[in-house]
Amino acid sequence: MSPLTIAVIAFGMSIDSLIVSMGRGAVRTPRFGEAVRTGLVFGTVEMLTPLIGWFAGMAAARYVAAVDHWIAFALLGAVGGHMLIEAFRSPADGECGEPGRGSLLCLIVTAIGTSIDAMAVGVSLALLDVDIVVIALAIGATTFVMSTGGMLFGSMIGRRFGRWAAGAGGLALLALGVGILGEHLALV
Repeated sequence: MSPLTIAVIAFGMSIDSLIVSMGRGAVRTPRFGEAVRTGLVFGTVEMLTPLIGWFAGMAAARYVAAVDHWIAFALLGAVGGHMLIEAFRSPADGECGEPGRGSLLCLIVTAIGTSIDAMAVGVSLALLDVDIVVIALAIGATTFVMSTGGMLFGSMIGRRFGRWAAGAGGLALLALGVGILGEHLALV
């Protein structure tokens, strides 16, 4: 997998965490330590979930080898489509990721909620010949930087560009799924 493709995946998987972090920072200016803690929690969870998905996908890979490209396409398409829909949906009142709800447990629950898509991508990646450790580390590091930065700069950029960034991440995952399918069908 090329470095550009890894970067696209890492960016796409980090968008949800960025949006939540920007929302948290948009309400009030956070302390630096709070922003770093948010980045660490989101980055760690976002790094672990594709590994979990990859191991689950590896367990099933030999049973689905003939249709793996279709599964990768469907999973990436579903995750990307979901990200597009969520990018322009209004958050429900009282969501744990809502600004002002800063307990560590709430932060962890929010991080898990934003990383479910990374688990699905991990399943997809198990069907391909990739180095999951490199990809998981890239996702975790990107999420850490984007979440910490999103929290610190949320008041400046969150309200203006957050939804568009999430939409771009969803489109990137859709394009990746189409690319995988197209590459496999071209080889047949």
